[in-house]
Amino acid sequence: MSEYKDIATPSRTREILKEHGFSFKKSLGQNFLTEPNILRRIVETAELDENSNAIEIGPGIGALTEHLARNAKEVIAFEIDDRLIPVLEDTMSPYPNVQIVHQDILKADIIKTTQELFSEKLPIKVIANLPYYITTPILMHLLASDLEIQEMVVMMQKEVADRISAVPGTKAYGSLSIAVQYYMHAKTAFIVPKTVFVPQPNVDSAILKLTKRDKPAVEVVDEDFFFRLTKAAFELRRKTLWNNLLHVFGKEDVNKQWYEQALAQAQIDPKRRGETLSLQEFANLANAMVALRP
Repeated sequence: MSEYKDIATPSRTREILKEHGFSFKKSLGQNFLTEPNILRRIVETAELDENSNAIEIGPGIGALTEHLARNAKEVIAFEIDDRLIPVLEDTMSPYPNVQIVHQDILKADIIKTTQELFSEKLPIKVIANLPYYITTPILMHLLASDLEIQEMVVMMQKEVADRISAVPGTKAYGSLSIAVQYYMHAKTAFIVPKTVFVPQPNVDSAILKLTKRDKPAVEVVDEDFFFRLTKAAFELRRKTLWNNLLHVFGKEDVNKQWYEQALAQAQIDPKRRGETLSLQEFANLANAMVALRP
C-alpha cells in the first residue's frame, strides 16, 4: 500500500490537522509523531506480520496505525478523543483491516472487544505511543486484564522506560519495575528524540519492548500480597525495609514479631532497603509473611 503518502511527515500532519480544524488537548497528552522511519523501526521491533493482530492505544491521526495496518493481519485502535474519530475514519479509509474503537482503554472490556472484532485468533501484540500522563495505569490495566498479549512495544517517557527495565540496586528500580517484570521481560529498544513530535514534548521518549514470560518470574502463594509488599517496600524511599513494614503494615508488637520471623525465614536483613531486593527475595519474603501472618 505504498502508494499512500505517509501521515507521519510534518507537512502531511499539518495538512490533516488543518483540514479537520483540529487543535491539541494538553489534558490528553497528545503529541503526534512526524518521522516515518521511527514508525518503521517500531513495527520492526514488534516483528509484526500477517500472522499477528495488533492493538493500538491512542492512535491520534493514524500515523502509527497505518504502519500497523500495512504489516499486521488486523488492527484495533482505541481512541478516547471524539474529535479524532472523523479524522481517523478519513485517514484510515484505505485500510479495511483497521477498526477504530471510540473508548477509554481503561474502561474497555478488552477481551470481549478483541473476540468480537478480530476475525481470527492470532497472537496479539500491543503497539502504541502511550500518553505520558497515563502510561503506568494503561500498562498495569493490560497486564492485569487476562488478555493473552504476546508482546508490547510501547513508546513512553524515557524516565518511565528506565524505571520499568531497571535492575535491583539502581536508583530507577522500584515497585513499577517489579510489577511489570513479574509478567514480562523488559528491554529498552531505542530512544526517540523529542524533536520528532508535534507539539514537541519536554523530554525524550523510549521504545520499550515487553515480551510475555511463559510463567511469572517468581512463584508466589498470594499475588495480591506480593504486590502490596513490593509497593510497601518503596513507600518511604530512603528508609529501610523494616521501617517501611512498620509504616505500611503497623507498629503493633504482634506485627513486629511477624516481620522479624518472616525476614529471618526469608534470610533478609531488616536494615536493607527495598531497592536492593531482587524479585526472588521479595517473593521469599511475601511467601514467608503470608505463611506466618498473625
